[in-house]
Amino acid sequence: MNSNVPTREDAYALLTKYNQSESLIKHALAVEGVMRYFARKREEDEEKWGVIGLVHDLDYEQFPKEHCRKSVEILKENGWPEEYIRAVISHGWGICSDAEPQSELEKVLYAIDELTGLVVTTALVRPSKSVLDVKAKSVKKKWKDKRFAAGVDRSIIEKGAEMLGIELTDLITDTIMGMREVADAIGLKGSPDAT
Repeated sequence: MNSNVPTREDAYALLTKYNQSESLIKHALAVEGVMRYFARKREEDEEKWGVIGLVHDLDYEQFPKEHCRKSVEILKENGWPEEYIRAVISHGWGICSDAEPQSELEKVLYAIDELTGLVVTTALVRPSKSVLDVKAKSVKKKWKDKRFAAGVDRSIIEKGAEMLGIELTDLITDTIMGMREVADAIGLKGSPDAT
């Protein structure tokens, strides 16, 4: 990395160096897609938001017990800017990090990280196996069933929406829209015409 600003190539190289799990890589790509979507919608730096989304779980596969803490080390070693590192670890606020989300970027990352998992699971139970025909309404219906995608912490998503000052339905809709843009890469293009 020549300049101080990490590129998508830098981020992807690091992600795949530390993660071999297909599901973790797809999750990273989903979060990146949603971050880019939100950045465009808010007229923010799409590249920066996307790069941070892509590496947010950098250390999770190899160092699950040191999640977020190990990312700090890895990113520092690779010369990443402090602002990027702080944003990356803010998604673990209250779980494995003390960095409370402050910027818009950090709040969006915090709000959508768990939510992408719920959208993926909602898409996979549809006949189409596609995110292209998932609606916020379907996700909200699954939301109520605590056994569905039981690993998804709904309180984090709610807290994130609150921090951003947006309705949960709008957060879900925008997350779906961002994921549709990367549907192929995350294996959720499916066959939307299936009935």
